[in-house]
Amino acid sequence: MPELVIILVIVVIIFGAGRLPEIGGALGKSIRSFKRASEGRDVIEAKDNGLGGENRS
Repeated sequence: MPELVIILVIVVIIFGAGRLPEIGGALGKSIRSFKRASEGRDVIEAKDNGLGGENRS
């Protein structure tokens, strides 16, 4: 348990207390996205590369 306290203190020193909610939210979104992808519920969206949907090499 003392290790977590040390890590938290280091994070607060580096990022500041004001940015902790922002970092926590981003971390939560990342974890949820990873869980959805690992369960197969997330569909990978391909970006349109301007080739009209065709692969031209």
